[in-house]
Amino acid sequence: MAMTTVVEHLIDGQWHSGPVGYTTTDPYKQQPYAEVPACDAGIVQAAVGAAVAATKSVAATPARERAALLGKMAAAIRAQADGIARAMSEETGKPIRDALMEVSRSAQTFELSAQEAVRICGEQVPMDSSEIGAGKLGMTLRVPVGVVAAITPFNAPVNLCSHKIGPALAAGNPVVLKPAPQASGTVHRYVQALQSAGIPAGWLNVIYGYEAGAQLVRDPGVRFISFTGSGVVGEAIRQASGLRRVALELGGNGNTIVCADAAWEGAAQACARNSMRLAGQSCISVQNVWVHASLANSFIERMATEIRRLKTGAPLDPGTDVGPVISRESAERIERTVAEANRAGAALVLGAGRDGALVQPTMLAGTPVSDPAVAREIFGPVVNVLPFESLEDTVACINDGPFGLQAGIYTESMRTAMTLIRELDMGAVIVNGTSTWRSDQAPYGGVKASGIGREGPKYAIREMTDERFVVFNM
Repeated sequence: MAMTTVVEHLIDGQWHSGPVGYTTTDPYKQQPYAEVPACDAGIVQAAVGAAVAATKSVAATPARERAALLGKMAAAIRAQADGIARAMSEETGKPIRDALMEVSRSAQTFELSAQEAVRICGEQVPMDSSEIGAGKLGMTLRVPVGVVAAITPFNAPVNLCSHKIGPALAAGNPVVLKPAPQASGTVHRYVQALQSAGIPAGWLNVIYGYEAGAQLVRDPGVRFISFTGSGVVGEAIRQASGLRRVALELGGNGNTIVCADAAWEGAAQACARNSMRLAGQSCISVQNVWVHASLANSFIERMATEIRRLKTGAPLDPGTDVGPVISRESAERIERTVAEANRAGAALVLGAGRDGALVQPTMLAGTPVSDPAVAREIFGPVVNVLPFESLEDTVACINDGPFGLQAGIYTESMRTAMTLIRELDMGAVIVNGTSTWRSDQAPYGGVKASGIGREGPKYAIREMTDERFVVFNM
């Protein structure tokens, strides 16, 4: 395949080319996809400088005008959806059906951001509730925080950019975007579409490279850092951020509990598909399914049947359910993780094959709960089925782990559901659904090693604004 994309960085509304720093790869064909500049410290500084210079103009633009711009950006994404989705499918290996769905969601995320742009408000403070405040009028305002550094991953390269750019502009903040290197060509295609909507100069700046993110985080012109990615990088960003606020969307190990009274056949179907969708490369992908021992054998059989029905192969084939993971190196890591789990006592129900970056859907049963295949994030098409007797012990085991992003529970008992909702230490609990669920207007984020802060336009805007108190002496 010939090279399809030459990536340029965007500063102050102008596209700039530069020496090729790296080349992205089509993970299915194992062929070069895009030539990308590695932005050095000077380019990063220029991008932040352009954003700083635009800070006042973004903040001073009336909310209705920012909302109108976000609506135009959504329309531009919809108009160029096919090209963006194809780029995503080729460069990241995401099946074309999922890529098209992501692009559609991305446009909707901008539309949701537009709606929230005109709803930003503070509140009246009851000053008469204290002696010193009596007779005064107090209120809070939400004001833009300033330049937002947006650092995004490869697994949802378009919608996760939208979840940072949309709320930032809605709140009145300029953005410097640094996407995942592996998805540089996809994001370039996406940003070209956004720019066609008429974004003013400096409001959105885009840089690329493996080192650019660290330089961006260190730049004193950045006032807020929004990052989605690995826990290791998230911790480094937290340490480097100093007194600046951050939103960190990090990892998870996708726990779903199937209780003895659950409608288990539907649960098995959902767990099968949601463990393998996107080749398991989602922080909320179903990784660990805790099934009551009384259901375990039947559940495993049904879930395995559903997984075998999934089509694995070429991402551009509309019938493909599971494409490759992002790279051969990632596939080899997943292969080693499964082999180590087998040696530790996990039973291989199906899968474990690999061809380049294409990992066959893999199902393990009875994996020791201390094994990395359970306790850590696999980020691949691998699922563990873990029979349990005690719901209390299962909750304790999940809570003892490092992650707390989302959990799914299946039960017909409202009492059991409410108990689990209260006891699971998670950012979200999905009742009669798996851990793999996100609606773009809802609050999204975790606790513990799964992150800090919340996304979803309304909630991201809250993160990306400062609260200012105003008091009137009457």
